[in-house]
Amino acid sequence: MSTSTKYEPNEQENSRLRIGSRDKNVGWFNSDLETLTSTQRGLFENYSRIPPDRVIPHILEVREKAWEFHPLPCIGQLRFIDFALSQSPLYPEILSRIKLGANLLDLGCCFAQDLRKLAYDGAPDSSLYGAELESQYLELGYELFLDRDTFRAKLIVADIFDEKGPLQEIDGKMDIVHIGLFLHLFDLGGQRKICERIVRLLKNEKGVLVLGTQVGSTKPKDVPFGVAKNVFRHDETTFGKLWKEVGEKTGSVWKVKARMDRGLGAGSKKRPWDDEDTRRLIFEVERTK
Repeated sequence: MSTSTKYEPNEQENSRLRIGSRDKNVGWFNSDLETLTSTQRGLFENYSRIPPDRVIPHILEVREKAWEFHPLPCIGQLRFIDFALSQSPLYPEILSRIKLGANLLDLGCCFAQDLRKLAYDGAPDSSLYGAELESQYLELGYELFLDRDTFRAKLIVADIFDEKGPLQEIDGKMDIVHIGLFLHLFDLGGQRKICERIVRLLKNEKGVLVLGTQVGSTKPKDVPFGVAKNVFRHDETTFGKLWKEVGEKTGSVWKVKARMDRGLGAGSKKRPWDDEDTRRLIFEVERTK
């Protein structure tokens, strides 16, 4: 993509981005959780049946275990209780479609928290699927939501790049794929391969939908992620070009709606490890042909 520029971090910026450190002094570890929204509290109290005075300690206890094995910023910042899919303007439509028989896959589902929110809101869990590389996240999801004996969504431990892996079982069966805070973990080539794989997971028909959020940038570029790799951050234009290339490769056509804002604290002094160009990228991608 010719519009992208190369990002050269200085030593200080690289030190802030040493993803994988269990040091809780990094900028992306929130030690406290002072309040919850009514949505968050309602789910934990009514779905998980956790006593009100135990909800916040319970969340922090599970987060502590997750931090020990995979200390990513989304864990340190407690993003797994954002229930990001439910914040999409398309959420009522998605919930309605699932109730009418559509299947949804949450790719890179972490604790499968968005699937629990769908189930709590009335979606049949037999139509819900989650895929996650780290099996520990799925196990901790049952611990977080206390629903091992009642939650019947199909949760799959899988590598999206494994062409012969267990995701083959659901190829061509999905109506909706959610990818929240996932694509931005890969370089541009990896993102292209993931999107092509998503096309195969979806039904081969008009109207199937891909949606989610990721970290973006007003200046599309590679940025360092951890010590050994770079990842690519899009703006609206380069994200649209990505899906145009995916469509050409897969014989499909996609309508892309993408917008950027300062959600997640992006572009603010609350995220000192980011640069001033960082934004949240929100997208909906619908197949039209």
